[in-house]
Amino acid sequence: MTSVPSETDPVLSELLDLALEAARRAGALLRDGRPVDLGVAATKSSPVDVVTEMDIAAEKLITGFLTERRPRDGFLGEEGASSEGSSGIRWVIDPLDGTVNYLYGLPTWAVSIAAERNGERVVGVVEAPMRGETYHAVLGGGAYANGGAYGKGAALRTRPAPPLGQALVATGFNYVADVRTHQADIARQLIPKLRDIRRGGSAAVDLCDVAAGRLDGYYERGLHPWDLAAGDLIAREAGARTGGRPGLPADGDLTVAASPGVFELLQPLLDELGAWHD
Repeated sequence: MTSVPSETDPVLSELLDLALEAARRAGALLRDGRPVDLGVAATKSSPVDVVTEMDIAAEKLITGFLTERRPRDGFLGEEGASSEGSSGIRWVIDPLDGTVNYLYGLPTWAVSIAAERNGERVVGVVEAPMRGETYHAVLGGGAYANGGAYGKGAALRTRPAPPLGQALVATGFNYVADVRTHQADIARQLIPKLRDIRRGGSAAVDLCDVAAGRLDGYYERGLHPWDLAAGDLIAREAGARTGGRPGLPADGDLTVAASPGVFELLQPLLDELGAWHD
């Protein structure tokens, strides 16, 4: 594994330290501050695509913390944070990935923070408080779990690739009913070709599970940049291959991440089945 470039690029060290601390603070707020009577504050793409008051509070905490320390940086956040900045650094933030899980008291949710430098993703942190786990990666420096210091913690590696018929693959479903119905049909066609399919409810956690070897692959249609920014980098730095449709990067049409060997079979199969359109 490539050594972590903390000494050769102190900016990356600073960005990672800040992302880790911001994610830790937001994760603690969400874990410890969840109201007993938590309700829906707003909806997005459909009546079941929800925002809670805690999503909004966590994003304000993260952007406030980062702005105080790096006032010239830009932001792109799920709950509305958007600014260009002038430093060449942009933070891509999902303050609560897995909001419906959080609303129902299910444990699979996370804080996701990535940093881009001049348009290139260079730092990713995913904090999963109910798991007691933090995942982080720096471009070219590998991916790690837990260990708050830069470059510390257990190194993440993807699982050795099984035959596709023995691969455990996760996916997610859109909140728009027609799209979700199509996605269910894709899953129906895939299940006989795989060991099984899992649906966790958090894209960031699923991508980290690919990185940690808990899944052989993951795919989903309809993700936004904040859903996948940190997790995609963590998966790639752990050895996964990631992309969208063949020859394209992961995007809103299709995101695929898998161990090398699984990816080369899963990606074209999803494209053939039409996982990227209704």
